[in-house]
Amino acid sequence: MTRYTMSHWGVYEVEHDAVGHPRLLPYSADPDPSPIGLHQLSPELMRLRIRKPAIRESWLRQGPGAAPERRGKERFVEVDWETAIDLVAKDIDRVRKQYGNSAIFGGSYGWASAGRFHHAQSQVHRFLNMAGGYVRHQDSYSLGAAHVIMPHVVDGMNELISYHHTWDVLADHTRLFVTFGGVPAKNAQSSPGGVGRHRVKDGLAAMRAAGTRFVNIGPVSDNLETGGEVEWIAARPNTDTALMLGLAWVLRTENRHDSAFLATHCVGYEKFEAYLLGATDGEPKTPQWASVITGVPTDRIIALAREMSQVRTMINVQWSLQRAKHGEQPFWMAVTLSAMLGQIGLPGGGFGCGYGPANTIGTPHEKLGGPTLGQGRNPVKDFIPVARIADMLLHPGEPFAYNGMTYHYPDIKMIYWAGGNPFHHHQDINRFLQAWQRPQTIIMQEQFWTASAKYADIVLPVTTSMERDDLGYASQEAVLVWMSKIIEPVGQALSDYEIFRRLAARLDVEEAFTEGRTEEQWLAHMYQGTVERYAKYGIHLPDYERFREQGIIDLDHRKKSVVMLDAFRQDPISAPVNTPSGKLEIFSEIIAAFGLDDCAGHARWQPPHEWLGAPLARKFPLHLLSDQPRNKLHSQLDGSPLSAGGKIQGREPVYINASDAASRGIDHGDIVEVFNDRGRCLAAAVISHQIMPGVVRMSTGAWYDPEPLTGRDKHGNPNVLTADVGASMLSQGCAAQSCLVEISGPLRNAPSVTAFELPSFIALAAVEAG
Repeated sequence: MTRYTMSHWGVYEVEHDAVGHPRLLPYSADPDPSPIGLHQLSPELMRLRIRKPAIRESWLRQGPGAAPERRGKERFVEVDWETAIDLVAKDIDRVRKQYGNSAIFGGSYGWASAGRFHHAQSQVHRFLNMAGGYVRHQDSYSLGAAHVIMPHVVDGMNELISYHHTWDVLADHTRLFVTFGGVPAKNAQSSPGGVGRHRVKDGLAAMRAAGTRFVNIGPVSDNLETGGEVEWIAARPNTDTALMLGLAWVLRTENRHDSAFLATHCVGYEKFEAYLLGATDGEPKTPQWASVITGVPTDRIIALAREMSQVRTMINVQWSLQRAKHGEQPFWMAVTLSAMLGQIGLPGGGFGCGYGPANTIGTPHEKLGGPTLGQGRNPVKDFIPVARIADMLLHPGEPFAYNGMTYHYPDIKMIYWAGGNPFHHHQDINRFLQAWQRPQTIIMQEQFWTASAKYADIVLPVTTSMERDDLGYASQEAVLVWMSKIIEPVGQALSDYEIFRRLAARLDVEEAFTEGRTEEQWLAHMYQGTVERYAKYGIHLPDYERFREQGIIDLDHRKKSVVMLDAFRQDPISAPVNTPSGKLEIFSEIIAAFGLDDCAGHARWQPPHEWLGAPLARKFPLHLLSDQPRNKLHSQLDGSPLSAGGKIQGREPVYINASDAASRGIDHGDIVEVFNDRGRCLAAAVISHQIMPGVVRMSTGAWYDPEPLTGRDKHGNPNVLTADVGASMLSQGCAAQSCLVEISGPLRNAPSVTAFELPSFIALAAVEAG
């Protein structure tokens, strides 16, 4: 009988060698399995596991708030679970009684497990809700700007992602695929919740075989592999909106725009057109104007606009475009440009946002509700946009703008984090470290000794998905997996559920938290709920015991083609989009009424503070891109052999054009220093012709590894360089892709990487002895 597990990188089959040691194999039905998840049981990772509850020495000796500047630099004291639970429960009770539950921030980022029961975000939020509530985050680092702007323009991002054209529709109908930022297959190795079958490689190959022509616009060319020819139009980072405006100008002035579609399916085009033609600001958005900003030749802009108007065209924008200052604008402009072409709702035409960032997009599978653990009701109303955590900690009580409203930052005394690595997610780590010293207590439930664990006060060891049974499911991936326990828990690690059950008992909310169920009973209960839910769709699942024996339920046979917004195109009155007007809002009266300087009522070009056309570029002349790595998910499994194999001398690579390297005396493989006014880090130079001059790229995910005295990161974490500013006052989204740097080197005696060294410990007896 085959056993299975599921991860964000896909489904894996479990086998045992001759002496009973388990190993993971790719799911046999996956046409393009990811190698990342195969390393989840590697000895290199096991060495990094947290094995016992651990307390920072000063916090244990002196209590909450003691020596916060020592976080990340101090010894830990390992204690038994009884002591740890007692300390945590008493401090939660202290904070909520003394300051109220709005002083507790419940941190999590949802990528901790593909399992639906042992899902750290659900577990920590459920527990904190039962304990009186917590301050939550809104949106995501990946899509912070898009989550806010797109409901004003066409629909919410979660909904849009679920009904993109399927890959077969693109192959059958799309003749020109114009993508801003490529279609990075490395990103599509994963999806929130997990992957059933990886689709991007085959999807692109089928399009190429059907005769689709590909145009890849952006600063790098290696993010779109079709097996055939791809035209690369090198464009400066953060200038996509300007380029789209130049294309739109050609469509309008040559009467290639679809005025009928704009009149029947859109609102506000006339106001945008006045801006496009320069009537409102005196600056027509001509191809010549766009060329100066983007670096793309004028003639190519003109020709591309004409090509797009002559064939069925898909305009694709990557999520990275909106992870920038004014990140709302390229997504809004992509919809506007597509509306001008008039192909939205036609098979293979319109816009995508976007193919490549996650495997789910382009899925042929319906959106079914999977196993769900209810989180209860949060009585605390305070929240922050997810990327504003440092602002919250540094500026309690101060106002912030979000989606047209004004809110105030709460005064946080405790952070309780389960699932995620804020020292990876967040920008400007040096500023973040200052903010991290503000709370009195930081509790981290973790599996590995990441920087987040090392910078906590109380660290509670948690099992991985290899060490517990669970239900694996991801929306629109067409598989339901019995995730078999593969190995026994490492050290004294407990599941998040068991930790919270013990805490709930101390806080007199155990019955509310557990509802009287054990872990096994919860799994059976959640599966039964899925059985009943699927029955409404005519899907009859086996009973619980049969499902456990079977291991996997594959619903791939239910796939069907999807044409994005086809019903809306056919009848925008009876099938409106989910905007205030029911139509595509090229001009939003609501956003215009907000009166924001950095987000007007229609898409427009606004230069960020940091881009290659900014005055700051004279000091820091290289634009840094920080993208998703190929060999891990964010920072997950950075200690694995696969991730280590992508490093050079133990450090993350920084890709640089040959001309930029030569002018700095840098050779391939040199250790260099990447720096700006926010911070410095070391990386290994990789000279590449696939990145344009003036641009460098360093993937995220290297565990933060500062030098003790200087704070310079030794490992290649780009977030010591990126800016901690909101995309705009509308969304407050992450703006990591607007970042200028300089590079110097090579370094001949670079310090050793210590990111994977365990922290120092002191015995409890020594602490108790004084």
